[in-house]
Amino acid sequence: MPGENLSRDEAHERAALLSVDGYEVVLDLRSAVGDSAEAVRTFRSETTIRFRRTGEGTSTFVDLIAPSVNAVSLNGRALDPAVVFDGSRIAIDGLADENVLVVDAQCAYSRTGEGMHRFVDPEDGEVYLYTQYEPADARRVYANFEQPDLKAPYRFAVTAPEGWTVWSNGAGEQDAEGVWRFAETAPISTYITCVVAGPYHYVTDSYERGDLTIPLGAMCRKSLAKHFDADDVFLITKQGFDFFHDNFDYPYPFGKYDQAFVPEYNLGAMENPGMVTFREEYIYRGKVTQAAYESRANVILHEMAHMWFGDLVTMVWWDDLWLKESFADFMGSFVNAEATRFTNSWVTFANNRKAWAYRADQLPSTHPITADIRDLEDAKLNFDGITYAKGASVLKQLVAYAGRDAFLEGARRYFKRHAYGNTRLADLLSILEETSGRDMKAWAKSWLQTSGVNALTPAVTYDAEGRITELAVVQEGDELRPHRAAVGLYRLSADGDLVRFARAEADITGARTVVAELAGEEKPDLVLVNDDDLTYCKIRFDEGSLATLRAHLGDITDPSPSSSSGGYPMARALCWSALWNLTRDGLMPARDFVSVALAFAGRETDIGVLQMVHAWTKSAVTHYATPEWREEGGRLLAEAGLRELRLAEPGSEHQLTWARFFAATAGADADFQLLEGLLDGTAKIDGLDVDQELRWALLSPLAVHGRADEGRIGEELSRDDTATGKRHQVRLLASRPSAAVKAQAWAQVVESDTLSNALVEATIAGFVQPSQRELIAPYAEKYFAAIERLWADRSIQIAMDVVKGLFPGLQDSDETLAAADAWLTAHESAAPALRRLVLEARDDLARALRAQACDRLAA
Repeated sequence: MPGENLSRDEAHERAALLSVDGYEVVLDLRSAVGDSAEAVRTFRSETTIRFRRTGEGTSTFVDLIAPSVNAVSLNGRALDPAVVFDGSRIAIDGLADENVLVVDAQCAYSRTGEGMHRFVDPEDGEVYLYTQYEPADARRVYANFEQPDLKAPYRFAVTAPEGWTVWSNGAGEQDAEGVWRFAETAPISTYITCVVAGPYHYVTDSYERGDLTIPLGAMCRKSLAKHFDADDVFLITKQGFDFFHDNFDYPYPFGKYDQAFVPEYNLGAMENPGMVTFREEYIYRGKVTQAAYESRANVILHEMAHMWFGDLVTMVWWDDLWLKESFADFMGSFVNAEATRFTNSWVTFANNRKAWAYRADQLPSTHPITADIRDLEDAKLNFDGITYAKGASVLKQLVAYAGRDAFLEGARRYFKRHAYGNTRLADLLSILEETSGRDMKAWAKSWLQTSGVNALTPAVTYDAEGRITELAVVQEGDELRPHRAAVGLYRLSADGDLVRFARAEADITGARTVVAELAGEEKPDLVLVNDDDLTYCKIRFDEGSLATLRAHLGDITDPSPSSSSGGYPMARALCWSALWNLTRDGLMPARDFVSVALAFAGRETDIGVLQMVHAWTKSAVTHYATPEWREEGGRLLAEAGLRELRLAEPGSEHQLTWARFFAATAGADADFQLLEGLLDGTAKIDGLDVDQELRWALLSPLAVHGRADEGRIGEELSRDDTATGKRHQVRLLASRPSAAVKAQAWAQVVESDTLSNALVEATIAGFVQPSQRELIAPYAEKYFAAIERLWADRSIQIAMDVVKGLFPGLQDSDETLAAADAWLTAHESAAPALRRLVLEARDDLARALRAQACDRLAA
């Protein structure tokens, strides 16, 4: 029988054969604590599945990944586990019209963040459990039919260690025998069931709206409680519920609403109805910027949107994953902008989320938003920038195309028509056609069923008096799409501000579209296509506009006299993003991008935009500048970082951001001496609070450059002997410039599987250092020799992390490119998901080499 993978064809065949009436899942988690003599620590899982045969056939299979199965019975008939269980599936035959399957198994606790994850807090020794399943890891905890279209109600019962609390999707309470029993859920898919258990710190509140009351809960590890700002979590939660109830006309359908912040989490969050889980890094241990709080709010609202898009109405198969993820990603920014204090969230979306989409959409693995998902490995890799950020961008374009009211009315009808069911693309399109009057099939064909990103460039002619005679938008790309876009005209004022003086919206179609409304306008200094970011495209500039940006990007200001934004952040964000795309595409030398960044980053008022510009400038020097210029480029970044750090307002978030940037770019002895002084208290920068998280950031470059040894790193851990501190310590230890250190780190990640998912991630982050290219060069050959075995031996999450994280992209040469090509040629039969990861990394390397060639010409 097949292994752990599940194909779309198998899922469709099984869905045609049966329907599920309900699950009863009984878990005994008392084995989570104390010593264990088992080679693999396990827990008992007893599952009763009631299902009906609705199609032709008498045999099927149930999914279960477990070390052992104690017993299996079908309709009272005992089945021999040694015969029917192969490690990932239980074969059953002799199906009746109505069936009861009972499976008694020993399932394994996880250290990879998949299934029932077990974590021991190094600070106090407490044990914490939580589950994470998407797309198909519920089968690691209980036997089931692991596919999204076989929805069913669930009843969970959990026996836990004394003193623990247990949560699940439904409301629960502990009975007289100490068993936690939970209310039956509405019909939901396997991948969004959930159990959280342990001595969590738990805070409660409630959301009330007319006759509707939703009990709210928020939790974290006890040792994080002192940092947990649950009030702000509840504030965003209530604002989100207000928005969704105002606009969806469908009351939240899952009873209570708990939110758990859990350790060693692989994702940002997961939309388990009634029991949402988040990575605990969203609990901030030190000072962070407003961009961090905005990011958390976005994730909270993203997951809440899933209660309707994804949980109430679910895709039939992972082909239509976008039906939930694109909508949730869009709604995160939409609700943040309209219902919370983060009114500039669309700026963050334009500058941050869309950068993810643009990269993914130019990889050789790009795919339509409605993707062809053959199996679970495909599904795992398609939680990507296309499904999330491009899909959300396209929905933003849809709102501009069809209208906000038509879009929201379509959502309302969609929920009511398909509640607790499963849908495909056509189900949504038919409703949007009803509400908008637009031909959604043609729109979907262009936007959802093709891949790639268009470039939009202004082409302008002027008369003798300098007025526009014609402004056209030229569209490039393999698929020319309809865009609803705005074109903004900007000019320099007498005060030196770059201000918009004209704007026109137009339907951009075909290779060339004239924007007639702008004819006759005065000659602008800047023409900004896709002003206000209505569509999804790469913005290009005419030569005059590009020259203006090189000299005046930081002068773009809001034309509204009442603006309190500190400038015109959307237009600046779009221009920064466009310049970065030019750099990535090898059309603007990396050193030129760095020059513009160093000239204007210090004037950027939007903290999220500034943080992205910082990331881009570091990438420009690391990947896209010629090797001969890297040292100078790095010196320029560090000098600018220190200069702006000293100029920033004391105690401001800009000061903190520049402090982190300076630490990340420090490379000279004087830089290191300042960092050491800030750590030991002999140096001070007015207003800069060197809290524990900042201490790790300041210590990191000292470790990378050999100025902090194992003992010094250990001293810092003694100050911060926590789970987070341990991850920092592991990262810094692996970052030291020593061949022996690199060999040990490689062995811990590649040759051993004892590290948890979080420590694998930390070790890889430490191993890969741009200043240590020569030191890690020998591992390029070892990488290609190891990855196929590693893919076969490890869980898919860990395998993905290692294959992506250790690709020798810092060995940026034609030789490395040839080695990647040779591996791909010699491994045509390797797992498609593995080949995709290598192909993507190879493409990033080829792009870097093309950008370096562009930068070399500028030299």
